[in-house]
Amino acid sequence: MLSKRLILLVSLFLLLTLTTSAAAQDATAEATAEVIQPCPAGGSPDAQPTEGAKKVLTTFTILADMARNVACGLLDVQSITKPGTEIHGYEPTPSDLVKTQNTNLVMFNGLGLERWFEKFMGSVKDVPTVDLSDGIDLIPIAEGEYQDRPNPHAWMSPKNALIYVENIRKALISLDPANEVAYTANAESYSQQIKQVDDFLKTNLDQVPAEQRFLVSCEGAFSYIIRDYEMQELYMWPINADQTGTPKQVAKVINGVRDNTVPVVFCESTVNQRPMEEVANQTGARYGGYLYVDSLTAADGEAPTYIKLLEYDATTLVNGLLGKGESS
Repeated sequence: MLSKRLILLVSLFLLLTLTTSAAAQDATAEATAEVIQPCPAGGSPDAQPTEGAKKVLTTFTILADMARNVACGLLDVQSITKPGTEIHGYEPTPSDLVKTQNTNLVMFNGLGLERWFEKFMGSVKDVPTVDLSDGIDLIPIAEGEYQDRPNPHAWMSPKNALIYVENIRKALISLDPANEVAYTANAESYSQQIKQVDDFLKTNLDQVPAEQRFLVSCEGAFSYIIRDYEMQELYMWPINADQTGTPKQVAKVINGVRDNTVPVVFCESTVNQRPMEEVANQTGARYGGYLYVDSLTAADGEAPTYIKLLEYDATTLVNGLLGKGESS
């Protein structure tokens, strides 16, 4: 009788152990697949602004989307430039000037990205501005006309994006202190979404051998990602303000790809990709496709939001380096 009871107790113990283990595995799986909802304080990034809401302008679409994910309809957030615009040499229009004069706050990237911005704001009276790249650990441009000036593409690293979000949060609270609690909650939720992309990049890039962890691009717009995820950099031109796609630049990248046996190359969506396709043809490297940098797409495109841009670029980069990218 005792042995039967002992067997029964052992069986119950094992059953409970297995059940607990399975539950723990399920919880881990759910946590991994967790979807973080934006705007926990209410509203949505695409919500119509509340009546009488203050107006915020940004210099380009990526910053506007970031700000909308913190404002969540409490402010009227717009971008001066439209989706797909090349931001460096943008030429503002008279309507841009009118719109900016009638806004309450302008947020810009700084670091020399918007070469037109200082002159443009010189024609605007009594509208405050906020530099969203304030606090970034800067990387200098390595060559060309703008050598030793800061690389302006700091938002391309998810780690830096968290600094942008915090600067946006502070700016919106200063503009509209009555909604401080909402802006803080929304910024925290948005930061968690960005951290998920950061985790994806780190986990997947760790699978790529260090000697193959090259990011080859047309513009040198990825220096911050390269630093933050321990990659190596090769580009045709340092910044779009310089000459682009010259024979000398193409030859430099061809030699670099051959010398380092780089498996895949990329280019940016807003520039001519043919020079990089030629690199792929000449070296046998795969052409991994284009990456988004300076602008979002329209709503029906691949990168209509900043989070979608990060996810698209991260997936394209990882697939290319792991041998899953498109062929040249």
